[in-house]
Amino acid sequence: METPGLVVHGEAEPFSTALRSLINNPQYSDVRFVVGQEQREVFAHRCLLACRCNFFQRLLGMEPGSGVPSPVVLSTVPAEAFLAVLEFLYTNSVKLHYHSVLEVLTAAVEYGLEELREVGVTFGLGPLQERCMTFIEAHSQEVLRTRGFLELSAAALLPLLRSDKLCVDEAELIRAARSWARVGAAVLERPVAEVAAPVVRELRLALLAPAELSALEEQNRREPLIPVRSEEPGIDPLRSVEEGRGGHGTAHGLRAEGALPGSAVTGFPCRWSRSWRHGNVMPCREGTRPGAPCAAAGRAPCPASITAFWTCRSSDPAPQFERNPGPT
Repeated sequence: METPGLVVHGEAEPFSTALRSLINNPQYSDVRFVVGQEQREVFAHRCLLACRCNFFQRLLGMEPGSGVPSPVVLSTVPAEAFLAVLEFLYTNSVKLHYHSVLEVLTAAVEYGLEELREVGVTFGLGPLQERCMTFIEAHSQEVLRTRGFLELSAAALLPLLRSDKLCVDEAELIRAARSWARVGAAVLERPVAEVAAPVVRELRLALLAPAELSALEEQNRREPLIPVRSEEPGIDPLRSVEEGRGGHGTAHGLRAEGALPGSAVTGFPCRWSRSWRHGNVMPCREGTRPGAPCAAAGRAPCPASITAFWTCRSSDPAPQFERNPGPT
């Protein structure tokens, strides 16, 4: 009986370097491409492309004739992006650049290179997300009115709702979230409350003024958006929030799956509440999230504005409010 052999792996770096030296190298090349609008000539190796990519296997499947083979014309892909594709096929790695990653991603989709597509999608995602969030925070009201906002996925909407720097009243943000859920409900043929469930916990109801809270209560009866549950018989769920904001009562009424501060039942961390203020007016009008001011004098629309908030400890069984200065 033959003894099974032992697989020994050599160093990957010299192997990768050797294969990289073959990219666009006419020596030993047996296939020639003319790519892009500039009609740049690119040399490659038929067997390597065919074994690495089904697209090229089909494209290059015909046996070459006895004469000099005609070049393969790929006019829709830029030369730089095509060379990046070759680099990935030859070495299983690629160096991407911001100015050309979209073209590489397009080519990866066209050629069925799923791994390269995933690399292209995630390339620079962190910095891109940060720039997008900074823009949204600076233009919150305009963004909420766009069609693009209504078409966001729940996963994309969550970071936006978690931001402390949105320059928009919480009431307007809740209305925008309701519109977003309506669109999703129509597309997915599901109830509005079910579509909103993943994101509704990030709505900070304690920032609402009493009149806004009453209006939301009435609208929530007509069109459920925020799930409610009363902990005590006879307690109006939404109105108990008003009591809790002022430091009276239990603040256990509305259970929006974490939308309210200090829920001992849900166990979610408490949120900022708009209980009182001193000094000047609330930055960016009442009901705006702490951290939102970002305009004049480097931070606040009103440089003299001083704001304070009540917060609660989520570990408290029945939350007690403590004095905690907000941003100045």
